[in-house]
Amino acid sequence: MKNYTITVNGNTYNVTVQEGTAAAPAPAAPAAAGGIKVEAPMSGKILAVKASAGQAVAKGDVLMVLEAMKMENDIVAPEAGTVASINATVGQAVESGDVLATLN
Repeated sequence: MKNYTITVNGNTYNVTVQEGTAAAPAPAAPAAAGGIKVEAPMSGKILAVKASAGQAVAKGDVLMVLEAMKMENDIVAPEAGTVASINATVGQAVESGDVLATLN
């Protein structure tokens, strides 16, 4: 154990830190992530999520609806596959290039 004295915003605190091994690092990416990325074509807000992980989709199936500049834009599957992950939720603001979903 090591003792430290820390001052934050004028307040002094005595802190004891236990020495030990570091925790194992978390995996870099979720195992369920698919190889096909579906990215936001523009900045906006997610109005609806129409697909879920594990769902089979055909090319052109609507995965979610993105509102941008007061217009609704369907975000569709670029090819047939299975939805590996949905990375956006209703009401979430997204930026151009954000990965909204992945497919296998």
